[in-house]
Amino acid sequence: MRGDDPRHDEMFSYVTPEARVRADHPLRPIRKMTDAALERLSPRFDRLYSTTGRPSIPPEKLLRALLLQILYSIRSERLLMEELDYSVLYRWFVGLSLDDPIWDATTFTKNRDRLLEGDVADAFFAEVLAAIKQDGLLSDEHFTVDGTLLEAWASHKSFRPKEGPPPPSDGDPGNPSVDFHKERRSNATHESTTDPEARLCRKAKGQPAVLAYLGNLLMDNREGLAVAAQVRIATGDGETLGAMELLEGLQHRAARVTLGADKLYDNEAFVEGCRFMEATPHVAQNTTNRRSRIDARTTRHPGYAVSQVKRKRIEEIFGWLKTVALLRKLRHRGQAIIDWIFTFALSAYNLVRMRNLQAAAP
Repeated sequence: MRGDDPRHDEMFSYVTPEARVRADHPLRPIRKMTDAALERLSPRFDRLYSTTGRPSIPPEKLLRALLLQILYSIRSERLLMEELDYSVLYRWFVGLSLDDPIWDATTFTKNRDRLLEGDVADAFFAEVLAAIKQDGLLSDEHFTVDGTLLEAWASHKSFRPKEGPPPPSDGDPGNPSVDFHKERRSNATHESTTDPEARLCRKAKGQPAVLAYLGNLLMDNREGLAVAAQVRIATGDGETLGAMELLEGLQHRAARVTLGADKLYDNEAFVEGCRFMEATPHVAQNTTNRRSRIDARTTRHPGYAVSQVKRKRIEEIFGWLKTVALLRKLRHRGQAIIDWIFTFALSAYNLVRMRNLQAAAP
């Protein structure tokens, strides 16, 4: 017998969002770990907000919503608000009832900027990392470092001379055709009018130059978790300098550590810098047209071969950031906010990784 297809427009629902989310949903352990970290950050939130005036978006709900945006690859905060309005799962994760109104996208963004000023992303990353360390998932001896280019939200058309007349254009106010062929362009003489902090650079020979920032990452070799990160202005020696700063600022490290890296780091500045900071440089040997700085004093140890296997896992983190977290093409402008987003996205990665490790544990 064919069933009826009536329209159900009941005014009330007696089922809570908590009851609608299945017990084994993968977001449940992430929500639990997130709530624990946010509870420890509550005193910091108190210092960011005034004790008088109209209540704003609770920072806990705002950060949970931003986590959803990263975990579900939502391309904009306006779309995030739209999906949050009709998704019971999203409302449950953020902490909203079915009747709570959803914030305006502009209001949401302005409240997010307040957290940017309070270095909340770094604090949240540190709290997640502390929980991971407490579970015994971190090593304090073996690490890997690497960098990646984050393509800026700026086009080659916006890269114009700092002084002198702009290149010829057809005068279209919306999307002008700019003729910059046969023009010598460099970061010393040109600057993006869209994102002045972005720099024209390329990752390797044979690849096109793009306006980008440089994201540096330090990974723990035991379970492939991110332990430190930063976004820098892209320069030729940015990866080496960034790696040194990340190693120097690493708090939970043994007296002597190993630091894996690819062939790009086989240079005198990086190798000698590691040894000065009591870190053994487990760098892949680059013997192309020159002699490697890494000799048998390092390669003869079995740990060197292990580091060469483990160091490749850092590319998994970069791949996750650029595909799931949508950082292949940035949607924000300016080093400060991009560093904030990059660090917060790594917190999301660590939460996912920690959930998977706990689920696989016997």
